[in-house]
Amino acid sequence: MKKKSIRRQRYAQFVYWVRKSHSWIGLWGALLGLVFGLSGIWLNHRAMLKLPPMAQHRTHAQVQLPELLPSSHEEMALWLQRELQFSAAPNSVRVESSKPVAWGAKNFSPQSQSEAGVVTMSTALHQPERWLFSFGGPAERTQIEYWKGNTSVSVNTVSNGLLGTLTDLHKGTGMSVAWILLVDSIAVSMIFLSLSGVILWVQMNRRRALGVGILSVSMLTALMVVGVRL
Repeated sequence: MKKKSIRRQRYAQFVYWVRKSHSWIGLWGALLGLVFGLSGIWLNHRAMLKLPPMAQHRTHAQVQLPELLPSSHEEMALWLQRELQFSAAPNSVRVESSKPVAWGAKNFSPQSQSEAGVVTMSTALHQPERWLFSFGGPAERTQIEYWKGNTSVSVNTVSNGLLGTLTDLHKGTGMSVAWILLVDSIAVSMIFLSLSGVILWVQMNRRRALGVGILSVSMLTALMVVGVRL
C-alpha cells in the first residue's frame, strides 16, 4: 500500500509539473504564435480569397568597388557595411565555389576538330566564385551579389509593407541567427504543448475513447496529407 501511495504521489507531482509547464510555455509563445497564425492564413488563402497583394518596393543598383578589391568575403562584408551604411553586419554570407556551367558542359566536348582537320583540346567553361550577402530584416532586406573578379556588386533591395513584413517573419527570410533560434524555441514549445495537452486531456476528461479516436483521426489525416505531398 505504501508503494502505491508513493507512486500516486509522484504521478500527481508529474501531472502538476506538466500543467504548470503547459501554461508558462503557452504564454511564452502566445504572441509569436498569433503572428505565425495570421501570416500562415494569409499565405494559405491569398490566392483563393483574392486578398490584396503585399505592398513591396524593389530597387536595383550597381555599386562600384574600390581599386584595391577585397580579397576575402569577410573583407567584402566589412566594406559593404561601411560603404552602404548598414547598421549591422550581414545576417548571412554564402560563398559558392567556382564550377563548370551546365550549358558549357553540353556545348564543349573534351576534343574538337578544327577546319584544317587538327584535333585540339577544348576546356569546359567555368563560372567564377560567387559571394552573396544578406543585410536588413523583414521590413527591408538587401541582397548583394558579387562575382569574384568583377569591379562592381549588384545590390537588390526589397521594402515591405505590413503584410510583407509578417510574411517574411513567418518564412524567416533575411532574418538573423537570433530570430531563427527564437523560432526554433517556439517550434519546440509547440511540440511540448501538443504532448502535454494530450496528457492533461487524458487526466481531466473521462471520455478517453473519444479522445483516442479524435487523436487517431488527426494523425491519419496528417499522414495522408504528407503522403500525398511525397
